[in-house]
This record gives sequence, C-alpha cells and structure tokens, in this order.
Amino acid sequence: MISPAGNFKFYVASKPVDFRKGMDGLAAIVMNEFELDPFSGALFIFRSKRSDRLKMIVWDGTGLVLIYKRIEGKGFEWPRITDGIITINKSQFEALFEGLDWKRVTARHSRRPVAV
Repeated sequence: MISPAGNFKFYVASKPVDFRKGMDGLAAIVMNEFELDPFSGALFIFRSKRSDRLKMIVWDGTGLVLIYKRIEGKGFEWPRITDGIITINKSQFEALFEGLDWKRVTARHSRRPVAV
C-alpha cells in the first residue's frame, strides 16, 4: 500500500478521464479544468470509466510522478460522477486506494481529559 508521508492535499476528479492520457495530459486537466497547480505537491487522483482503475499524479520536487493501479474484485468506491474535483483527507485516501468505502471514514475527535 502506498501511504504518502507528509501533509499532502488529496484531490479526486469525480468524472472519469480518458485513461490513454499520461502524466502531461492529466496535468493539463488539473490546470485547465480544475484551475489548480499540478506542481504544488498535491496528489491528484483520476478514475477510469471502469471502476477498477485509478491514476494519480504528484510533483515530488524533482519531477512529476504517475501512479497507476488496477484493483481486483468489484472495483474502487468512487464519488458520484459530476464535473469538478473533491478533496479528501489522508485516511480517506488510504481507504480509497485499498478499495474500501472511503466515504465512511471520518476524522476522529479526541476528547480532552477532564481535570479532577
């Protein structure tokens, strides 16, 4: 499992993209359609028309990195298909990448101890 270290921002393109696109084509989508900077260090996640594939691009400081994953079974849990992009947190990304229902992952609220 890929678990990025650091404080990445995670963006998911909710509309499927042409999976023949490479990193330059996906970076162009980030710039032109989402008006975001693909070289910002954020992780951009794209889905195929089939729910069993994803591609990600991220700038690592020296170059653009492309990650491709095909999952076995019923596929990834994707957001409803709409135009645009949504943000998710690191825990949601980890669930998505493993094929779990990332929408059920919520932030844990810590309770402060009560002074007695």
